[in-house]
Amino acid sequence: MTKKDLNNWIMYHEIHHLNRLGFSNRKIATFLGLNTRTVAKYLNMDESAYEQHLLRSVQKSKLLDPYEDFVHGRLSQYPDTSAAQIHDWLKEAHPLLPPVSSRTVYNFVMYIRQKHGIPYQPPVRDYFPIEELPYGEQAQVDFGEYNLRQPSGKRKKIYFFVIVLSRSRMKYVYFENKPFTAETVCKAHENSFKFYGGIPKTIVYDQDRTMVVDENLGDIILTDTFRRYTKSQSFNLHFCRKADPESKGKVENVVQYVKKNFLYNRVYSDIETLNTEAGAWLARTANNVPHNRTKKSPESEFVIEKEQLKPYTPVIIQNNDPNMYIVRKDNTVNYKSNFYTLPQGTYKASGINVLLEEKDGDLKIFNTKHELIATHKLCLLQGELITNTNHKRDTSLKLDELLKQASEKFTDHNSAMEYFLRIKKHLPRYTRDHIQAITKSLSGTSTDIADKTLAYCQTKNILNGNEWARILQVFASENTQQDQSIQEELLLLDKNNSEKASQTPKTSNIDDYEKLVNL
Repeated sequence: MTKKDLNNWIMYHEIHHLNRLGFSNRKIATFLGLNTRTVAKYLNMDESAYEQHLLRSVQKSKLLDPYEDFVHGRLSQYPDTSAAQIHDWLKEAHPLLPPVSSRTVYNFVMYIRQKHGIPYQPPVRDYFPIEELPYGEQAQVDFGEYNLRQPSGKRKKIYFFVIVLSRSRMKYVYFENKPFTAETVCKAHENSFKFYGGIPKTIVYDQDRTMVVDENLGDIILTDTFRRYTKSQSFNLHFCRKADPESKGKVENVVQYVKKNFLYNRVYSDIETLNTEAGAWLARTANNVPHNRTKKSPESEFVIEKEQLKPYTPVIIQNNDPNMYIVRKDNTVNYKSNFYTLPQGTYKASGINVLLEEKDGDLKIFNTKHELIATHKLCLLQGELITNTNHKRDTSLKLDELLKQASEKFTDHNSAMEYFLRIKKHLPRYTRDHIQAITKSLSGTSTDIADKTLAYCQTKNILNGNEWARILQVFASENTQQDQSIQEELLLLDKNNSEKASQTPKTSNIDDYEKLVNL
């Protein structure tokens, strides 16, 4: 479904929704900016009939129909062409092309793609074989995760760190039962260097959050813990461009190898056992079987490469990253690429901080006095908003006081209180939410509009804060349009002679008219 179709369906359902709320066709048309005949027509259509109406509108003739062969030919020859490029080609090849918007061209191009089955095909990247790097020169690092079956039948998500020496293909894998942090990433490096007995000159990475804070025009900003660790072990770092896995293809293949050869159908008991089993797998298979390209086993090649690695000296890892997080304006905190809500009012000004702690699958949030203010289930995805409905509520006022303050916004306090008590009886668990929604909608609204909305909702027995806000919008819109029409009439007056409006017209004596008539 296109965005245009979605907007049409939203309008259709909004018309029917306002109709169910009891508004006339005229008020619906005024509020939505439609013709009353259009509103009446859509109200007489069920969803099936409206869908057929949309299909017929798509099949109407288009302004660019005469150029269909041209557009079809170009798209067939160059499927990766953008609509903007097609627009330019049309203007270049057809000087008499009527003036059309870029949106019109885009819709027509999408129509041609759909009609003739020409999907967008991104340009293909050319690849060339790369010469083998010198021994000891480079290693590549990546991370993976996998759901393992437990003896109970449940699933357990595990996380792993993989490193491979680019020349010998000698591999190492390390598992954790929770997402990696900067500290455990450093620990995984230490384990791998101990396994190899040395350190490569350069290590290639993705821009992972445990190592990289941000990228500033190509300059990588590292987390404090990882930055200190890399200095202590003195190896060079190379971070790939974002969304470019091909630049570290060796380790990408190893990640899939770990999943499909070692982890597939393996039963998980505990993380220590898994790491022990992984060590045995590395020895008998991953580093023992000849590589498909080199035709040599990583183990035999590693005998040569080990001599070229830099000496390894163990270091003590200290986590210097503060666990202090900034509260955002919308009362959320950003943690591991997810947003967790905080109680309303936590944010008071810029610079408000909270402390976070992971414990038993929960994320506990404390204020700077170490007082617990919120608890959420830890989300292992990214880009999610984890909410607590109670956080949206302003609980600073008791319910009775909230009802009293809300009723004072109306001319008839008692009538408003009676209406709010009906809401409380109908929806006792969510009374505060509905009253707050009503109070919020009244911000900047005149008392006349508030009273009118109250009377309407009482008559129609509408006991929902969101529906209330929608009805108030309709009445407010109607009032605004009336004010505009009055202003338009006032504009017809001559501004230079506006003082005449305050003058009293002279009156004539009736006797003068009688004399004229009797002449």
